[in-house]
Amino acid sequence: MKFTIISLFPEYFQSYLDMGIIKRALDDGFLEVELVNLRDYSLDKHKKADDYPFGEGPGMVLMAQPALDALEGRSHPRIHLSPRGELLDQAKVKALADNREITILCSHYEGLDQRVIDTAIDEEISIGDYILSGGEMAAVILMDAVIRLIPGVINKDSVEEESHEEGLLEYHQYTRPRVFRDLEVPEILFSGHHEKIRLYRLEESIRLTMKRRPDMIEKGLASGTYNEEVLKLIEKIREEERNEL
Repeated sequence: MKFTIISLFPEYFQSYLDMGIIKRALDDGFLEVELVNLRDYSLDKHKKADDYPFGEGPGMVLMAQPALDALEGRSHPRIHLSPRGELLDQAKVKALADNREITILCSHYEGLDQRVIDTAIDEEISIGDYILSGGEMAAVILMDAVIRLIPGVINKDSVEEESHEEGLLEYHQYTRPRVFRDLEVPEILFSGHHEKIRLYRLEESIRLTMKRRPDMIEKGLASGTYNEEVLKLIEKIREEERNEL
C-alpha cells in the first residue's frame, strides 16, 4: 500500500516512519510513503500557501492554488482530515485498508479553501470531536490504524482479537510475574485449557464493553454483529445484573 501525505510540515512524519512496525513494513516492502511539501506547489515567490479568510475572521486559510496543484494526478481516495468529517471508526479503517493507494491532505490554521474540498477531495474524516492545531497528528493516527491491517505487517490473530474488531473491547492482558504487590493474575489463565481460557476472555470482553462502552453493545445488537455465543453471554450478564438489583 502507498500513502501520499501532503503537508506544510512533511518533516513531522519522519520519526514515525523510522521506528517499530512502520519501519519494518517499509523495509519489507508492504508499505510505501511519499511525503509532499505543500509549499513546493505554491506559485508565490515566497512559497506562501495560506492567506486571510474572506469575510474576515481569525487565523489563516490554506489557499486553493497550492492544494489543488498538489492534489492533481494523485491517487484516490483523496482524504482531508477535518473535525467536520465522518468520524473514524474500525469499519472505516477496514474500508480504507482495501485501497492500494491513499492520498491525505493535512490542513492547518483555520482549514482549507472550500473550493479544494468541493473539487478535489473524495472524503473528509475526523479522528474525534476535538480540535488539533493541524492535520499531521490525525494523519499519523489514520495511517497507523490502516497500516496494521495490511496483510503481512502484523500477525493476523493479533489483529482479530483487538478492541473494536468484533464490536467488543479487548479482554485484560497480563504478563510476568504471576504475583506482583499481592495482585494475582486470574488462575484460569494457567489452566492450560484453551477453550476455557477463550470463553473466559470472551466474557471479560463483553463485561468490559457493557461497562465502558454500552453504545458499542447496542450498535452491535442493532447491526447483527454478534454471533449466538456472544448474544447468550450478553443476556447472561444482563440477567446477573438484574438479579443484583
